[in-house]
Amino acid sequence: MTVLSEPIETVDLETRLLIVDDDPGIRELTAAFLVDHGYVVDVAEDAAAMRAALVQQAYALIVLDVMMPGEDGLSVLRSLDRATAPPVIILSVIGEEVDRIVGLEMGADDYIAKPANPRELLARIRSVLRRNQPRPETIASAPVAASASWVRPYLRFAGWRLDPLGRQLFDPDDVIINLSDGEFRLLIVLVEHARRVLTRDFLLDQSRGANAEHFDRAIDVQISRLRRKLQRSDGRGGDDLVRTVRNEGYMFTADVERR
Repeated sequence: MTVLSEPIETVDLETRLLIVDDDPGIRELTAAFLVDHGYVVDVAEDAAAMRAALVQQAYALIVLDVMMPGEDGLSVLRSLDRATAPPVIILSVIGEEVDRIVGLEMGADDYIAKPANPRELLARIRSVLRRNQPRPETIASAPVAASASWVRPYLRFAGWRLDPLGRQLFDPDDVIINLSDGEFRLLIVLVEHARRVLTRDFLLDQSRGANAEHFDRAIDVQISRLRRKLQRSDGRGGDDLVRTVRNEGYMFTADVERR
């Protein structure tokens, strides 16, 4: 692994990135561009180097190339523990839409076509990092106990409990359900707009940002994954909570309380 900047123990984790690409030219140029824009950047040439870097350092985000010799990017993505791994932006060859869809199914947080425009990649990175920060309006709306101590807010629906700040979902039996970052953001959008029909474009804009490339299959894939995660042992949940509205989009059907 080549390190483009000296490790700084006190660096804010939100600024440390890992670029994984087998092409040394792309790897170094991309990293240099991001360093110029204030990030601390490490690079890895393959899956083995990436895993070694993750053992040694915590990262705010990984930029991961799909087409690499040996173990490819999708295989690497599949092996990550999405409950603890940093957000991942995958790079796929222009026109290879299947890579993007499969990447989303495996929990990628965004995707960009290669060759990537550095400024577009920078915008995508900033967007993903912003989406992973606690929402100020959620913090501001948290209830305050009589003792003036802060009380953690939850969004509750149909026996489920969603923690926007801790980024956790608890099922009716109080078991934590692991969600990818993309699934979590999509669920937040659905829950905060409960009982309303939401178009695919709206869901894409709200959960992935205005810079996200729009194609309907991306949201359909995420909805399918989310429904499986919301399925209870008795068979209820999933399709009941997220309803398909033909020719329009999706609706979250449960009543939601913030408490």
